[in-house]
Amino acid sequence: MESFSLILAIVVVTALAFDFTNGFHDTANAMATTISTGALKPKIAVTMSAVLNLVGAFLSVEVANTISKGLVDETGIRPEVIFAALVGAILWNLLTWLVGLPSSSSHALMGGLVGATVASAGFGAVHGDVLVTKVLLPAVAAPIVAGLASMLATRFSYGIGDTADGEATRKGYRAGQIASAGLVSLAHGTNDAQKTMGIITLALVAGGSLAPGSNPPTWVVLSAGLAIALGTYIGGWRIIRTMGKGLTDLEPRQGFAAQSSAATAILASSHLGFSLSTTHVVSGSVMGAGLGRKGGVVRWSTATRMFAAWALTLPAAALVGAGAEAVTDLGDWGTAAVAVFLVASSAAIWKISRREVVDHTNVIAEPDEPAGVVTTAIAAVTPPPAGTVTEDLTATIPAPAAEPASAAPAAPPAATV
Repeated sequence: MESFSLILAIVVVTALAFDFTNGFHDTANAMATTISTGALKPKIAVTMSAVLNLVGAFLSVEVANTISKGLVDETGIRPEVIFAALVGAILWNLLTWLVGLPSSSSHALMGGLVGATVASAGFGAVHGDVLVTKVLLPAVAAPIVAGLASMLATRFSYGIGDTADGEATRKGYRAGQIASAGLVSLAHGTNDAQKTMGIITLALVAGGSLAPGSNPPTWVVLSAGLAIALGTYIGGWRIIRTMGKGLTDLEPRQGFAAQSSAATAILASSHLGFSLSTTHVVSGSVMGAGLGRKGGVVRWSTATRMFAAWALTLPAAALVGAGAEAVTDLGDWGTAAVAVFLVASSAAIWKISRREVVDHTNVIAEPDEPAGVVTTAIAAVTPPPAGTVTEDLTATIPAPAAEPASAAPAAPPAATV
């Protein structure tokens, strides 16, 4: 095994901590729709996802190589820079988890790395062409492509299923959902677990323990796979609720279409070495499935908050990473101060999360979704129900006079004396 300095050991431990947060932050990507439609029980779903994430970690190293060899100049990076990058990524993951927003762990890591590298070695140490072609462009294109594919697949499935037996069709799509959820978990392991492998490999190169251009060692692959699997098993229940119920209401065939489209996009990007955000892909697929069903809706207020988090992820993580790097550059006490800040901030976020616990027992409860401007305006001009109108009319319009009981002539008046 490679020789380790203290700072290198700290970086490796912090990288595995990030991998753990990546696991529970992104569990929703694979299992939210499966849980929300009832295809799998919550605990069974996250267990299956954890195992397949571990398996997927061993299938490819293309994305890891993009991180360790392509994004920044590995020869001019110190281990402290990697540590600062991880601080930015971890804190952003925890903050978005706290509010239940499915932001991108991948972009948090990229942003932290870019910010810390720029603060340490300047803009010249970042390979801009790799950042644009393998990070930024896939970030924009992937959710659109996956969303369109999911919408078309949903419409196709409803079109061919109109004449099929309803219960048999539901059972078939539930089985398909379970299979496609497993495929998403496998794909997630091939993409997201490798990002931590790439970061650790980059740290080993920066610390002089590996030669530049080396592939991730076996122990790095194994530890990263185990860390993301453990995080997945813990379950990011807050984000699962948002992804499964907060964006749209899904039926089994919509869930199957969404997950199949997402898995295809993620596996293709892993093969090409794109550092793709699985969160972007799955979120786009879920919204596409919601729009693909006749009468289906997307809760755009939730989607808008999610889009805002996506836009802020790279710059926010970059700023925190750059600030952390500026402090670590002051010496060992600076690195220790950043480590204490990370631990204290993480503990504070966890403490705040205990005020409203979301776990496997209440994850499929409907989220409290505030009414948007359009919804409020429509409610203000909507006429009252028919029953209410009838009651008002009955109360304000006098009833007609009663007709005589019979048509017989009235008795003559009494004679006057």
